[in-house]
Amino acid sequence: MSDYSARRVMMVDTQVRPSDVTKFPIIEAMLAVPREAFVPADRREAAYVGENVALSPRRVVLEARTLAKLLDALDILPSEMVLDIGCGLGYSTAVIARMAEAVVAVEEDETLAAEAGRALSSEGVDNAVVMTAALAAGAPKHGPYDVITVQGGVEVLPPAILDQLKDGGRIGVIFMEGPLGVARIGHKEGGRVTWRFAFNATAPVLPGFDAKRGFAL
Repeated sequence: MSDYSARRVMMVDTQVRPSDVTKFPIIEAMLAVPREAFVPADRREAAYVGENVALSPRRVVLEARTLAKLLDALDILPSEMVLDIGCGLGYSTAVIARMAEAVVAVEEDETLAAEAGRALSSEGVDNAVVMTAALAAGAPKHGPYDVITVQGGVEVLPPAILDQLKDGGRIGVIFMEGPLGVARIGHKEGGRVTWRFAFNATAPVLPGFDAKRGFAL
């Protein structure tokens, strides 16, 4: 039996803390949530490696450093409602659920959504719900949200997602430009979102978030 709890401590000590993430709620959540329970069974040995863990084509569990830095920049409060887009098997949702009042996770892959629901339930996460819907549609009926996270790369952010963010709310997105990506935090004031650079990161572009490719002669 692998000692996953020791690996969790090592992940936090070697991937999260050295990335200037020191907020206690993030450290506590990443030490508490068993990452191996939210990756495919055949990839559990890779759960704590410092890289994205593949779930299916174009879908990953974001590496711990990327997720931690995104959460650090978003500064989620215990009273806040969070929309987690592209939750995969639910790891990000489980981590965020320890920091927020409630999490609505969206997953369009029915198999992933069902497994995420089971994993969250078996880990006793009772303040999160997984909705099966197109990622680009979000979950408007539960919104608007204080914070929105997108668990993958984005070329174009659908307006429907920004519409679900409360005024005064924040959204964290990894914008991909070719192979390189930049995580930005958007702040919504007066119905408009202004973006600021957070850090460099890469992730596969999520379905529904790609730029429409034009045909050039």
